[in-house]
Amino acid sequence: MFDELINKLKNDTYITLETTPSHSPIFSPIIETIAELGLDKLVDGFTTTDNPLAKLKYNSLFAAKMLQDRFHKPVIATMSMRDRNKIALQSDLLGSNEVDVRAILALTGDPATISDQPHTKGVFEADSTLLLDIISCFNSGIDYAGKPFTCKPREVYPFAVINSYAKNPKTLQKKMQKKIKHGAIGIITQPIYDIQSAKLLLELKESTEHSSSAELIFGIFPITKLRTAQFLSAHVPGINVPNYWIEALRVANEKGAQEEYRVGFELSKKLFEDLKALHPKIHLMTANQFQIAKDILI
Repeated sequence: MFDELINKLKNDTYITLETTPSHSPIFSPIIETIAELGLDKLVDGFTTTDNPLAKLKYNSLFAAKMLQDRFHKPVIATMSMRDRNKIALQSDLLGSNEVDVRAILALTGDPATISDQPHTKGVFEADSTLLLDIISCFNSGIDYAGKPFTCKPREVYPFAVINSYAKNPKTLQKKMQKKIKHGAIGIITQPIYDIQSAKLLLELKESTEHSSSAELIFGIFPITKLRTAQFLSAHVPGINVPNYWIEALRVANEKGAQEEYRVGFELSKKLFEDLKALHPKIHLMTANQFQIAKDILI
């Protein structure tokens, strides 16, 4: 299952779909929605998020296990450095290894200060490269302290993230280089909204050392509302929403919600097709708006 995913990442068209577990003790409604829409037949795999924005959600590893069992497709489970120390990180990896949750997206995580849980403190023993290093140790049959396991874990596949925009492109390149150096085989970008930005990211990646050991994966987050475009542009670092997107949505917004949605969807669909033609390695994020995901993919 994972071998096929990695082979598609390196040699073929690759599409994953993000799922965000909810503030609930059950994940099955999300699974049922995916099944009803037939989305499992349109993607190569899924990802599960890990308490994004430091808001309490269902566990990403358990969610990944449930998705894999239902659809028999690989899932990349996010693990945040915010919530775990070295012991917890390794313990979670050991447990997930036996149940075949073996693709991990290493994330530093949003600050605990914005959590919906009172007086939450972030762990942050290091940034996401520590988790990448731990995975490297596991793949060598040892823990982070260098102690051999009684049984060598099955291979773990490490993924990482990167911003899609920076005023200084060299900043992005250094971050790419760092993630590749620490073993990431796939680097998922923040949402991209400009084909020129995508081309620049590819150029930066190709000029890094050992660039062939990792693939760049373009993140896409469809925008169908003006307020979403304005929020991403003004408040989310590392994302650049072009002015023409915002202007087109502003004009459409004045004509009503239906026109606003139509214009936003058409911009998003064209972006998906253009990115797929340029570099067919895509990670689709829709905040669980799975009908939009299907409309984009078909």
